[in-house]
Amino acid sequence: MRILLLSAYDAVSHRYWREGLVNAFPDHDWTTLTLPPRYFAWRIRGNSLSWAFNERATLQASYDLVIATSMVDLTGLRGLVPTLAAIPTLVYFHENQFAYPASGREFKSVEPQMLNLYNALAADHVLFNSDFNRRTLLDGARSLLRKLPDQVPTGLVERIEARSQVVPVPLPDQVFLPHTPQNGPLQLIWNHRWEFDKGPEQLLAAITAMQQRQIAFTLHVVGQQFRHTPDLFDHIRAQLQQGDNLGHWGHIESVDDYRRLLQQGDVVLSTALHDYQGIAVLEGVAAGCTPVVPDRLAYTELFAAEYRYATDNEAEALAEQIAALASSKAAGQPLPCPDISALGWSSLTSTYRHAMTYTLAAPRV
Repeated sequence: MRILLLSAYDAVSHRYWREGLVNAFPDHDWTTLTLPPRYFAWRIRGNSLSWAFNERATLQASYDLVIATSMVDLTGLRGLVPTLAAIPTLVYFHENQFAYPASGREFKSVEPQMLNLYNALAADHVLFNSDFNRRTLLDGARSLLRKLPDQVPTGLVERIEARSQVVPVPLPDQVFLPHTPQNGPLQLIWNHRWEFDKGPEQLLAAITAMQQRQIAFTLHVVGQQFRHTPDLFDHIRAQLQQGDNLGHWGHIESVDDYRRLLQQGDVVLSTALHDYQGIAVLEGVAAGCTPVVPDRLAYTELFAAEYRYATDNEAEALAEQIAALASSKAAGQPLPCPDISALGWSSLTSTYRHAMTYTLAAPRV
């Protein structure tokens, strides 16, 4: 099968999925186009223009299937390269713009949400990485459509719902590693993008609550960093240094060193304001860490209640959960870790194969 794979905003998580997909199906003939993850507003609206005239020969080649991320301006691209409209198309949603938390700095526009809506309607089949992602898009689309002034067709959300399926981003086999915990205080790992939506304010409050309880812990703050990071990370580092709780600080360039840290850790944390799947947490769990995550977002469908902290007073709830785990470690008791082997590529390859086959056979109306 000849497949055209389009990733218009090829962020780390999108690349993670894209490379895994190609590697899982070496029997297919893949052609991949990507664009760098910067200039968000221009990228999501301009990718059709960039590709239609910079990559026209590639786009006009013969394909059996198109697989596109939700950031691709699919309707615009089909209009500029009409041959694409005849090819069965599967769209993958890593996230949606209806559930993304507002920072207060974004340009107020409905266009990112409309792009999500158009892509979901244009696709022959739609995949979401979690039911949380799917539900928030469907609910957000209903709310948006109710606000539009006139000439709004009926049944649009139901059309998307009927064509959609939840299929997680699979974990590569190499992240499933033996756990090698170390002696000493509880080793906590926070391994997310250093941006506001990953909850640095919530992390700082949790650190303060843990220190007030005099919990023995070391916190490693790792993950992807950018040129501009929230000032709160300076306060987080100072607070950890003040309590002698600072472990590794900053991005770990070596993949082997990063995975070794996960293997040696006790707990992987999330304080996120939004996570549509939580790959960073899942990689920690695959290496043996206990997840401690908020009782919301996609985590409610990933982990049992014992791994989720209450959201009415998150800092105190998180600290209480960490205190219990620290006591267990101090007593020599093994810490719990859920089995997530079903989220590996070895388990999910057949699901992806079926989704592609289904897209090819789906009625085009």
